[in-house]
Amino acid sequence: MVIDAPPARSVFRHRLSTRLWHWVNVVALVTLLMSGLMIFNAHPRLYWGQYGANADSAWLEIGSTGTEGYLKIGDRRWDTSGVLGYWKDGQGNVGRGAFPGWATIPSTYNLAMARRWHLTFAWVFAFGLLFFMIRSLWNGHIRKDLAIGRTDIRPAAIGRDIMDHLKLRFHHGDARFNILQKFSYVGVIFILLPLMILTGLTMSPGLNAAWPWLLDLFGGRQSARSIHFIVAGLLVGFIIVHLALVLLSGPVNGIRSMITGWFRLPAEKAQ
Repeated sequence: MVIDAPPARSVFRHRLSTRLWHWVNVVALVTLLMSGLMIFNAHPRLYWGQYGANADSAWLEIGSTGTEGYLKIGDRRWDTSGVLGYWKDGQGNVGRGAFPGWATIPSTYNLAMARRWHLTFAWVFAFGLLFFMIRSLWNGHIRKDLAIGRTDIRPAAIGRDIMDHLKLRFHHGDARFNILQKFSYVGVIFILLPLMILTGLTMSPGLNAAWPWLLDLFGGRQSARSIHFIVAGLLVGFIIVHLALVLLSGPVNGIRSMITGWFRLPAEKAQ
């Protein structure tokens, strides 16, 4: 005999501080990424070390030959016409720059304005991360929800979570984070985001004078710029995967929980 499944229940998953930080970060990161691309357009080459200019060898370059765009990494080169380096807008006008106007703030070349946007939201981003960490230590969020225990890192547990994700099974009757979520959130919050802030500070001449140890830590301003760009790319990758998983696991439920804090668990099947 088939018995009706019990109704789904809701659990409180996201504290107010987490929800506020999440939505502030949505605005801050999008603005930082888009204004950062405009800043990169001013000199679309990356170097390692203290110095770097057009005459120096770049490990990454985005440019155009006049008729096609290209991406060059080391000795490898790819045609990126229509995407990077060389494209046409909706009116058929040719654009030449590392990233097209639809991906940058502002949409037309303006380095001074891009820097204003970038620095303004960099402060929002940095202090938001600081307050979130302090609050998460105070209310136990890090210890209760993000701490990685011995049972989490067992090969069997990791393998089970990988298989569950491949089978699109994301919940197990509770609202706790699984080990893959913990790895990704800890990596982003405690490694990538601080790296973005520290490498950004290293590119400031004023802070170079005040904190010269930053130059030693990252091996020079150009190395810091390269790391800053790489970490930004990793954050974009995290955001893409995060959004994909939200869509696959139930976007309404996920977004509602990040607005109200309450997460609706799937009803248990009964026989």
